[in-house]
Amino acid sequence: MTLDASLQNLLASVDTPTVCNAIEVAQGRRGFQGFTRGTVLTAQPRLKAFFGYARTARIRAVHPSTEAPDVIRRRRMDYYRYMAAGPRPAVTVIEDLDGAAAIGAFWGEVNTTVHKGLKLSGAITNGVMRDLDDLAPDFQVLAGSIGPSHGFVHVVDFDTPVTVFGLSVAPGDFLHADRHGAVVVPPEVLPELETAIEKMRESETFILEPARRDDFDIGKFEEAWAAFERARI
Repeated sequence: MTLDASLQNLLASVDTPTVCNAIEVAQGRRGFQGFTRGTVLTAQPRLKAFFGYARTARIRAVHPSTEAPDVIRRRRMDYYRYMAAGPRPAVTVIEDLDGAAAIGAFWGEVNTTVHKGLKLSGAITNGVMRDLDDLAPDFQVLAGSIGPSHGFVHVVDFDTPVTVFGLSVAPGDFLHADRHGAVVVPPEVLPELETAIEKMRESETFILEPARRDDFDIGKFEEAWAAFERARI
């Protein structure tokens, strides 16, 4: 699906919890599971949400690769060619196979600058980030930890299903992410997402507007909740 300007502007203006709620509105039920678990670290907390189609890869860093150096170098360049291709907007999602033992920061000043230059909108990784004062402006990184070294970091493979923070991501999945975490928008929901977000916003005003007034009390809350329930039908 090609994203029109209206939907892109809307997705840039809302947070990821809003998108999670809107998915439930579009599906007409609770129980959606396609979001990250646990706490993510945010490189630049003041940045707005980012979103796009997933470009995926897996890395390791605790131990050096046993492959020939020329193989590693060739795969690294193939990785960058892969990241430069595909539909935009795009998000890079990197699984660090070292897991909780991850030590090698793939994301720092150089890689954020390169990926931003390749027109990716942000990065999500369960691995390590560094160079926090020197990251590319307006390029967000959600990571599992912060560390000083790149270790023996190397690309294992790319364009493959990955798992980060309990979220399974396939190449081409559409993600929305911010400091709360990330969500995969089901493909059947994406065409309905703008309408669902607007419907959810409208229904929430039935509670939020009276709750912000000085004369708000339990009676007005009961009235507001009843109006909210009717609006969701």
